[in-house]
Amino acid sequence: MSDARSPLHLAVALDGAGWHPAAWREPDARPDELFTARYWTDLATEAERGLLDLVTIEDSLGLQSSRPFEPDEQTDQVRGRLDAVLVAARIAPLTRHIGLVPVAVVTHTEPFHLSKAIATLDHVSTGRAGVQVRVCGRADEAAHFGRRSLPPLRLEDLDSPAGRDLLRDLFAEAGDYVEVLRRLWDSWEDDAEIRDVASGRFVDRAKLHYIDFEGARFSVRGPSITPRPPQGQPVVAALAHRDEPFRLVGSSADLGFVTPHDGGQARAIVSEIRDAQAAAGRTDATVHVFGDLVVFLDDAPGAAAGRKARLDERAGFEYTGDALVFTGTSVELADLLQEWQLAGLTGFRLRPGALPYDLEQITRRLVPELQRRGAFRTAYQARSLRGLLGLPRPANRYASI
Repeated sequence: MSDARSPLHLAVALDGAGWHPAAWREPDARPDELFTARYWTDLATEAERGLLDLVTIEDSLGLQSSRPFEPDEQTDQVRGRLDAVLVAARIAPLTRHIGLVPVAVVTHTEPFHLSKAIATLDHVSTGRAGVQVRVCGRADEAAHFGRRSLPPLRLEDLDSPAGRDLLRDLFAEAGDYVEVLRRLWDSWEDDAEIRDVASGRFVDRAKLHYIDFEGARFSVRGPSITPRPPQGQPVVAALAHRDEPFRLVGSSADLGFVTPHDGGQARAIVSEIRDAQAAAGRTDATVHVFGDLVVFLDDAPGAAAGRKARLDERAGFEYTGDALVFTGTSVELADLLQEWQLAGLTGFRLRPGALPYDLEQITRRLVPELQRRGAFRTAYQARSLRGLLGLPRPANRYASI
């Protein structure tokens, strides 16, 4: 549990030209560069300039949509993405401190492939990698793979008996997926590489381990083909809106992103995740819970709300989302973050409404305000993402076998 005197952790969620669907039409937006390495590198280096803990990079297996479970066929909003893991790998050598956490959909992908991709990212970033695992229930994305079919869903279906059964199945699968990732990351002991030219031994085969995972969806023997990551275990994150993903965060993740709309909701969500953590036997583990907010920031009172209203008019509708949409000044946002911190949140992931403008408002206005209050770091003091988050480097589960 955190208190008002604990330093906050801060992350930003990067997505396209920003989280508002009309952000790509802003004067300082860079829509012609959205699919370039320079664009994403510039955003990540700006976030690092602000001493943020990490950036997440959005991804999906279908085109973006204004509808939660189906395509919308719109052409007046940003559509299309680069692969988030590959973008993070490109950013890694051009940054030094900030954590890099790409989103990866685990419903239709193989844990063996993702385990070595994230392990590789941890190696090339020298210990700053994580992954945000995402579950997908969209029928159109399942159709890309042809290995399973998912029923068409609506939001109101989620609390039906069939909807809850589907969610339980998808999130139980995600829990198994994370377990496979963690076992594969441990399948090489830290000193498995000998590299002894004189003896001709590059690796100690006794220190590579079969993981022999058998589950409802996966049967994975291992070992990985990639040596153990520098962090031992890269950070695993998940976005959670309700009880099934709350259980995934509590039982399997290091970091949960949640979407309360007030302090009371934040307190209730944190309590649910702590209960899930205890039920999974992880009471002593550090599991961070970050509150997500979409932010529009300006110096002058009312300016951010006016800017959002102009974007709403351009989009043709009022933008709302799963997370609270904040419009105001950096001082007002700092007040809100510290208020919600009292509910047990250990940090916040801010979703810039428009890029790069709102990212720069976070790094150049909000961060100095929090520093002035003694609520945020003034320098990076750890070399790894786990270090930034105060997470210990875990022991290898197979090392004593």
